[in-house]
Amino acid sequence: MASSLTPTLSKGEGVENPKGKVLSPGEDLGEAFAAIFDMDGTLIDNTPYHFKSWQALFKKYGKGELSKQTYYTEISGVPIMETLKGLFPDRDEVGLKELLKEKEEFYRELYAPYLAPINGLENFLTDLKSSGVKMAMATSATVEDIDFILHKIPIRDDFDEIVNNSMVSKPKPNPDIFLKAAEKLNIQPSKCIVFEDSLAGIKAANSAGMKVVAITTAHKAEDLHPVDLVIDDYTELTPQILADLFENDEDERESA
Repeated sequence: MASSLTPTLSKGEGVENPKGKVLSPGEDLGEAFAAIFDMDGTLIDNTPYHFKSWQALFKKYGKGELSKQTYYTEISGVPIMETLKGLFPDRDEVGLKELLKEKEEFYRELYAPYLAPINGLENFLTDLKSSGVKMAMATSATVEDIDFILHKIPIRDDFDEIVNNSMVSKPKPNPDIFLKAAEKLNIQPSKCIVFEDSLAGIKAANSAGMKVVAITTAHKAEDLHPVDLVIDDYTELTPQILADLFENDEDERESA
């Protein structure tokens, strides 16, 4: 997949595709594609607070100093229980759930005063919905964490489906969670675009055969690959820009 930076377009402008057709704002895109969003670091910029909560847990249990490098490459995007099992192999299921509760309490206390959607997100979701684009959330977060976020940010009704890690047998970077989202949306994986911030999530989306839009909340743009588009936030992104990614595919098939 080719990587490119967010096009410099004012929100609401039409985008001309290679065939010369201009897709108007609000145009019904029907079954053209579906959008699948990760949550942490993608809908909200909460990654620094997850990092701080893991640091607190490491400190409390004498696990040493947790570096940003280790967090972003080995913990971010991976289900919490998987990480806890590796850190505390002597703990049984009950003990691991107690640790999970502690970690989440650290996180919610740290993040609650700052909880907000990433810039432009709410308008972008509204634009997608008004264009007839099906949407799902597919996240490794716990149900409690999902409810914590969606209670504060009123975007739950924008999603046709919400898929969490308990619904699949293998976590990211395995593609199962994104394939499950596509199945629930009743759309082919090749017609899905995944929004992700983590390296594990990008790998999962690529393995699922989906297009990827990466957001730079956790990594520099040059470290996010292979992806179809890189964004800093949602302020300049439109449904038409996403549709154009699929128009390019259609042109390549016709010229083959």
